[in-house]
Amino acid sequence: MNSFTVLCLFGLVALAVARPDGKYTDRYDNFNVGQIIGNRRLLVPYIKCVLDQGKCTPEGKELKSHIREALEQDCAKCTKPQRDGTRLVLGHLINHEVDYWNELKAKYDPKNLYASKHEQELRELKQ
Repeated sequence: MNSFTVLCLFGLVALAVARPDGKYTDRYDNFNVGQIIGNRRLLVPYIKCVLDQGKCTPEGKELKSHIREALEQDCAKCTKPQRDGTRLVLGHLINHEVDYWNELKAKYDPKNLYASKHEQELRELKQ
């Protein structure tokens, strides 16, 4: 699964304490991702949090604290809902928030090691 996708969970997951099975917490697996990506007023603060350009909610802080690990380990600790929601969010960013997408890549994947693997596939995820 796409390791870079975990970068932008934006409220989908608070990657807090690992569960006994080694996965990230599933506390936010039922979070309505469509509501976030469908409303820029909700989406942009999460993006700014991850980019260190704005305040963070507790969920945003947790997400930020686990981005590197998730990237390096190909989202190995993500639950299925986290992976599915992440693909949805990143497809939206790639297709509708190009400037923010480029900022996120520059910050978390400057050598394009992760995004290049799946970006074309996600670019085709039209919402």
